[in-house]
Amino acid sequence: MDNLRSRGHLLTEQINPNSHNLDSLSSLEIVNLFNQEDLKTIEAIERAKDSIAKAIDIIIPAMGQGGRLFYVGAGTSGRLGVLDAAECPPTFCTPPELVQGIIAGGAGALVRSSEDLEDSQADGAEAIAHHQITNLDVVMGISAGGTTPFVHGALSAARERGAKTISLSCVPAEQVSIDADIDIRLLVGAEILAGSTRLKAGTATKMALNIISTGVMIGLGKVYGNRMVDVAVTNSKLRDRALRIISDLTNLSRQEADLLLQRSGNKVKLALLMNWTGLEKTDCELLLTKYQGNLRAALQAN
Repeated sequence: MDNLRSRGHLLTEQINPNSHNLDSLSSLEIVNLFNQEDLKTIEAIERAKDSIAKAIDIIIPAMGQGGRLFYVGAGTSGRLGVLDAAECPPTFCTPPELVQGIIAGGAGALVRSSEDLEDSQADGAEAIAHHQITNLDVVMGISAGGTTPFVHGALSAARERGAKTISLSCVPAEQVSIDADIDIRLLVGAEILAGSTRLKAGTATKMALNIISTGVMIGLGKVYGNRMVDVAVTNSKLRDRALRIISDLTNLSRQEADLLLQRSGNKVKLALLMNWTGLEKTDCELLLTKYQGNLRAALQAN
């Protein structure tokens, strides 16, 4: 039976020789050991950079055609996917449905352990059906050890529906085969605490998701230079950031930037285009629509 099969050969389950005396270390020695081991997450991202870039390159055109991105995972992997998805709307003013996280066990699994729910491929397939995934969408299965049945079931169901698929795991391909269009392998090595993939594997996964979602949003024109010009102005901190972006890029005073932001309906990108072109709000909205929200393209065309 699969639930009796040993997974001790997996890289994520192996014993780290550098931490054999972990329970005998001082607090400072523990911190130093973590610091040394966490350097391997950066190295893992470097080795996987080509596949990470390919993932960005298939998601951008999919979204340009009306598709969505789904992260699918269980436990820590699922929580990281939900976290990255949840951060897209405030950072890039995207609709909540554009990037979504699917975790085994649903919302309750975000705050309470439900790792037993990862063992059903059928549940993974059902999640894909529930979200009505189509050939326009992209589904990324996240599984540190690469064996999570919920994730495999979701990827298989997504392929059957014609969706593009991406896998992200922390084990080499020779240990676990994963059927996906793009296969990202973040090989961080054995964990300090054997099998605890919320550590290096989780850190590397978070880094990769940061890169992928940000890279996609850059490609969709939601960034100008290195400024988040599609930031959602929903609280005082974000309003302050919006005003600083406008002031820095236009040399307007903070008061002038505030008036411009109000005229634009609290849309930084629109405010900038209004300032730089001298056009009214409606004309700028039409211009941005014509160029799929890409501020630089709209400016160059005007």
